[in-house]
Amino acid sequence: MATESDKLRERLDRATAHLDPPFAAVDLTAFDANAAALPTLGGGKPIRVASKSVRARELLGRALGRPGWAGALAFTLPEASWLVRTGVTDDALVAYPTADRGALAELAADETLARAVTLMIDGTDQLDLIDAIVPPGRRPALRVCLDLDASWRPLGGRVHLGVRRSPVHSPRAAGALAATIAGRPGFRLVGLMSYEAHIAGLGDAPPGRAALAAAIRAAQRWSYRELLARRGAAVAAVREHAELEFVNGGGTGSVAATSADPAVTEVTAGSGLFGPTLFDAYRAWRPTPAAFFACTVVRRPAPELATVLGGGWVASGPAAGSRLPSPWLPAGLKLLGAEGAGEVQTPVAGAAAAGLRVGDRVWFRHAKAGELCERVNELHLVEGDRVIATVPTYRGEGHAFL
Repeated sequence: MATESDKLRERLDRATAHLDPPFAAVDLTAFDANAAALPTLGGGKPIRVASKSVRARELLGRALGRPGWAGALAFTLPEASWLVRTGVTDDALVAYPTADRGALAELAADETLARAVTLMIDGTDQLDLIDAIVPPGRRPALRVCLDLDASWRPLGGRVHLGVRRSPVHSPRAAGALAATIAGRPGFRLVGLMSYEAHIAGLGDAPPGRAALAAAIRAAQRWSYRELLARRGAAVAAVREHAELEFVNGGGTGSVAATSADPAVTEVTAGSGLFGPTLFDAYRAWRPTPAAFFACTVVRRPAPELATVLGGGWVASGPAAGSRLPSPWLPAGLKLLGAEGAGEVQTPVAGAAAAGLRVGDRVWFRHAKAGELCERVNELHLVEGDRVIATVPTYRGEGHAFL
C-alpha cells in the first residue's frame, strides 16, 4: 500500500514532469493549511508575515490575503520600501536597524513610504545617522519601533541564552530610550518589538537527544517567565512616553506562547508557511512541509548509493548538520556524513537509494524557509498533480536585499 510520502512524491513528480531540475516547488495545499493554522495558534492576535521566510511577492500576498494576517516584517529597508511600492502591504516593519543611506533618503523623501514603513531603533546613534542624512525639518516624521532584547541572562548576566540583538534589555533602558525618541523632532515612536529567538527559533525536541531536549525545555520555561514580566514592564515604561500602535513578538516556533503574553498585540510568523526541516524539532506545532527542491540522479557509484547533481543548498546559522538540506522523497534517504550536501553533487544512501535510476528525482527540503528562494529565480506552485502557476522569487525579480 502506498504511503503518504509515496503519494506526495508521485504527485510532485507528475505535476513537474515537464521541468528539468534543479527547481523549487511549493505545495499550495500545505501552504494554505499552514497559513490557516498559524492565526488559530495566535488566539485572535494578528500575524505579521516575516517576509525573509517567504521571499516571493505572490506568496506573501497570498498569506496576507487570508484572515488573521496583517502587515509584513521586512528584513531590510530597501525590501520594505519595495513591498510597499509594489502593493504587497501598506504596513512594513523593518526587523533590524538600517544604515542604508540611499534607502533612508528615499524614505524621507516619500510621504507614502514614510506612512507605511516603520524603522527599527535600539540606540540614539541610529537616530543621529538618520538626522545626518535628512534633517528633521526637511522630512516627514519617521515611524520607529524600539527593539527590546529578549535574551535570558540569569546569574547576573553571567549566562546568556538567546541571540545578541538590542542593547536595550531592561524596562528602565527601554523607558529612557523612549523618552529620548519622544523628545527628538522628526521621529514618532509607534511600536516595540521583542523577539525571543531562543524560544521561537530553537526546537525543543531534537531527535535522538533526550537530555538536550529536557535542558532546552527547562531553559525555555524559565526564560519565558522572565520575559513575560520584563516585557510587560518595558511596554508600560515605553507607554509613558508614546502611544504604541503595536507590540510585536515571537516567531513560528512560539506563536501560541507569545500570543498568550498580554503585553503583546501581534505575533510574527513566516517559516511556518513553508515548513522547513528546522521546525521538525518542535513539539508545540509542526507545519506541514510545503516547499521542496528537486535534483536529478546522474550516477550510481555503488548499488546502495545514488548521486544527484547539485543539492548543496546549505542554510545560515551555526555550522552543523541541522543546516544541511534533507533528501525527503523518496522516503528513507540520507546524506553521507563524509560528504554532506555538495555544491556540484550530493550522494544519498538508504534503502530507497537502491531503487533510484539515472534520471529519477530526489526531492529535498531546505533547513530554513526563505533561503531556498536565494537559489532559484522562480517557484512552481503545485495544486493537486499539476503546476497551476510559476511565480518569481525576489532573486527572479532581480533583487538581492541581503
